[in-house]
Amino acid sequence: MCTGRRSAIIHIHKIGFRRRIYLATLQSLDREARLDLTRETARQFKETSKQHDREGTFPFENFEALKQIGYPQLSIPKNYGGGGISLEELMRHQQIIAEFDGATALSIGWHMGIIMDTGEKKAWDENKYKEIVEDVIYNGALVNNIATEPATGSPTRGGRPETVARKSGDSWILNGRKTFATLAPVLKYAIVSASIEGSNDVGNFVVDTARDGVSVDETWDAIAMRATGSHDFVMDNVQVDAGDLVSYRTPGQKAPSGWLLHIPACYIGIARAAQKSAVTFATEYSPNSIDGTISELPNVQEKLGRIELLLLEAEHFLYSVARQWDESSTENRAQMGPVLGAVKTSAVNKAVETVDLAMRVVGAKSLSENSNLQLYYRNVRAGLHNPPMDDMVLISLAKASINKMDA
Repeated sequence: MCTGRRSAIIHIHKIGFRRRIYLATLQSLDREARLDLTRETARQFKETSKQHDREGTFPFENFEALKQIGYPQLSIPKNYGGGGISLEELMRHQQIIAEFDGATALSIGWHMGIIMDTGEKKAWDENKYKEIVEDVIYNGALVNNIATEPATGSPTRGGRPETVARKSGDSWILNGRKTFATLAPVLKYAIVSASIEGSNDVGNFVVDTARDGVSVDETWDAIAMRATGSHDFVMDNVQVDAGDLVSYRTPGQKAPSGWLLHIPACYIGIARAAQKSAVTFATEYSPNSIDGTISELPNVQEKLGRIELLLLEAEHFLYSVARQWDESSTENRAQMGPVLGAVKTSAVNKAVETVDLAMRVVGAKSLSENSNLQLYYRNVRAGLHNPPMDDMVLISLAKASINKMDA
């Protein structure tokens, strides 16, 4: 890191909680300095990641650290006062965070992507979007889509929400329970889907979590991504304003979303962390049956080589498609659904294979509770259950190839 970059980072940390000046200083940094600052900030996350995983606790301190460097507003378009970074750069920040704590990266990634996508597409009433992003910029407010329900499964499958929105004068009354509400312990705004009573419409509502009737039921007991706080989000006669209905869901017409590349970016980051663990072990472990370390053995080198090949392929696919998204028109982006899904499926499966190979290098010690690899193994498999699902991606790719032949 150059001296100039280092001094910029030190200056930011000295500013502390003087939020307005602090954020302006962060946004004035160049791209490489921003990435350096993210790495310096996220490095501390690794120290507590195993403890939070073991105890099933939420890493509040990680999100406070990200707020202190102004990270939550970096993906807000510049014309709304945010950092306006590209999708490609956002993916690099997300991968960096995931190398130190996958759960934190996956969690903050939802906020970063949603706030970017909504601003770029101007999907909401502009005044409502400005209201939300000003809270993000000045207070570090966090946002997430909360759509999954026990009876519907993944919202990408098209199930109609059992959460109901009932009109009451100029307001709406919401009742229902959402699952997999990632970021629940620190979420300021939940964007929830609800069936409109008396119609076939499904609306998306912005719910301020401070409203009466909102509660979090701490149900999250998964063995992977334990520190994401993905509890149940419960609404009991929650009253929201008419302007909180920000959009309607049209079945079968969901536009491609480049921001969802934060999912493969996260799992590539975890895989890179596993690779580092394997290489460190291989270059340090020297059983008395050989001279030197096991890194000199052909069978170990073959595994390490396969790991690097898998990650090079995954990263090139991810970042080339992210750049394509950044450089494409709205019309061209509308055609990118199949390739975006392909990145997720390809990268996540490569990440799973990478962690498996890393554990084969380390051997039985990788199964120790004290090993980072067992944490990476559990966390990386969560990617198989993040959207879009492999079967839907493959069907989409099949249809795209058929359409090319017909053209």
